[in-house]
Amino acid sequence: MTNLQSLELLVAVAVASLTGERWAIMDASSHVPPRPGLYAIYGDEQAWTDLGLDPETHRPLYVGKAEESLVSRDLNGHFATNPSSKPRTGGSTVRRSFAALLREELDLHAVPRNLIKPERFANYALADGGDARLNDWMHARLTLAVWPAPAGMGVQLGDVETHVIVRFTPPINLDKNPGKLARLSRARADMAAEASRWRAESQ
Repeated sequence: MTNLQSLELLVAVAVASLTGERWAIMDASSHVPPRPGLYAIYGDEQAWTDLGLDPETHRPLYVGKAEESLVSRDLNGHFATNPSSKPRTGGSTVRRSFAALLREELDLHAVPRNLIKPERFANYALADGGDARLNDWMHARLTLAVWPAPAGMGVQLGDVETHVIVRFTPPINLDKNPGKLARLSRARADMAAEASRWRAESQ
């Protein structure tokens, strides 16, 4: 089998898995393995409406990859399902994108992710209370599907991710997405600008 045939097969299997069973965020920990793979985030009809999108609940809002562990990257990093881990919007592009589109809906305000050394404002965090409100919304409105990558596959996980994103054109994905949402880039830029003003106002 050629590398192209192998890639096409893996993409087909990944798409089938990511359009299959989904789990509520707080139930996903008993189903998601601590392995590399892809994940797809879906929203209910209200989620799409809150994000200012026409509801297409059969389509993922976001597709991403976990190079090491779907649990640590997805459940803990994006959704903060582990009670011992704090939400970190500054370290999660998924959270920053949702926050940017839900800014008014959830009354979210951007701050630098490192308040002691403000910099890299594009990787903004949320002001006090914002992460909790975003968490509540994500846990109530989103579901998750995963595709654990097979051991020893001869194709880069990123290549499979690229083809899956092109297949779904999920609106929250900015990279690799031919159907990316233009106003998402603007909304994130507005949040980054707000974070940069925090620095000026606090000096």
